[in-house]
Amino acid sequence: MNANIWELAKGQLEKKVGTHNFTNWIEPIELSDVQNRTAFFSVPTNFMANWLNRNFADAILAQLKEVDDSIARLDFQVFSQKPKASVQKFETESDADVAKEINDTPAVKQPAPKKSTRRDEKLPGAPLDKRFTFDNFVVGKPNELAHAAAKRVGEGGVVTFNPLFLYGGVGLGKTHLMHAIAHELQTSSPNLRVVYLSAEQFMYRFVQALRDKQMIDFKQIFRSVDVLMVDDVQFIAGKDSTQEEFFHTFNALVDQGKQIIISADRAPGEIQGLEERIKSRLQCGLVVDLHPTDYELRLGVLQTKADNYREQYPELAFADGVLEFLAHRISSNVRVLEGALMRLFAYASLVGREITLDLTQECLADILKASDRKVTVEEIQRKVSEHFSIRLSDMIGPKRARTIARPRQMAMYLSKQLTSRSLPEIGRRFGGRDHTTVMHGVRKIEELIVSDSQISEDVEMLRRALEA
Repeated sequence: MNANIWELAKGQLEKKVGTHNFTNWIEPIELSDVQNRTAFFSVPTNFMANWLNRNFADAILAQLKEVDDSIARLDFQVFSQKPKASVQKFETESDADVAKEINDTPAVKQPAPKKSTRRDEKLPGAPLDKRFTFDNFVVGKPNELAHAAAKRVGEGGVVTFNPLFLYGGVGLGKTHLMHAIAHELQTSSPNLRVVYLSAEQFMYRFVQALRDKQMIDFKQIFRSVDVLMVDDVQFIAGKDSTQEEFFHTFNALVDQGKQIIISADRAPGEIQGLEERIKSRLQCGLVVDLHPTDYELRLGVLQTKADNYREQYPELAFADGVLEFLAHRISSNVRVLEGALMRLFAYASLVGREITLDLTQECLADILKASDRKVTVEEIQRKVSEHFSIRLSDMIGPKRARTIARPRQMAMYLSKQLTSRSLPEIGRRFGGRDHTTVMHGVRKIEELIVSDSQISEDVEMLRRALEA
């Protein structure tokens, strides 16, 4: 009966979570029992149990209730039976530890043994985007250091900094630069084994290797590459098993003199849930911040893209001032800017009209409206840091000196006033602070606005700058 319930539920779950998620996370588990309105599942590892609880429990429970509405709870339990086959003895101490971990890891079913990965087999990287090259990366003051560092790595040869760590907000060019490095290396040094993938893909492959008892293959693949690039490394924060393997892979490659390039949405020291030893390793290389775009850089991006679109739509007339208008009005990130320009050209081509300011406002009304009202916490932090000449990392960090604490409180106040973020959400963006800390900061600034004319003037000046 339990098997029938689960088979019926699985049939619909694949459609809801997607084939990739279904194959990696849902298919390996088994419904072992249903008692006291609780569905008990057998899973291969504690890691998988925790992942299912956080990410797929609601979807699984909803689907089970459609089959049997008496089920009200889920319980993921690690399968207690150990595999009968023994793991061979390995030459190094670290490999022996992995062998013990694999041998102690329960399994739902025993897969057939696979041959070890050879050096010439296909690497497990993600596909590269042909558009993301150095030739079409627009360089400006906010990203010139990141571009120079990436270009140096892409040239190949000995690099004095390892790893290269790129960080910044969404749509500022981190992924573009990483793809560009990979393209450049493939051209200049085709014999190099270059792997680019996201941290999420690294985790998926690690869990798959654990589940299929192929950890030695996993280690051989990732520790034999010449250049490893991991995008959005903040994704592995809080995932202990994946961090452990990432740490050992990182050390093994650095010890061999292999190049590592990492990206994240914030500096290593500001990633909550990332182990201190990993933060330390990431900070030992070159850490580069991609700053939010300024007007000149946005205009440069638009001009480059517009030249390409004019070749595709030679029949379209283009009025003066449109690009300048967009560069002023859309400041969130480059992706939104590029998407807006693409829509504008496509719309003008379909309706057969000249691209004017009126047409631009008509076609992009939703994007312009969103840009008008959207001020981000990150933008507020940057503006306040610049205004008071303090480092952005200090504002988010633990320092309590008055010269830092007061601007931090002002940024919290403006975040509460100018964004729709809740106090807990604002606290998380200020280094994981509690919402009561944010509340205290907001109240303090409210009091000072009344009693301190300089504070009042600073707040008003910053508000006008942010809303401009």
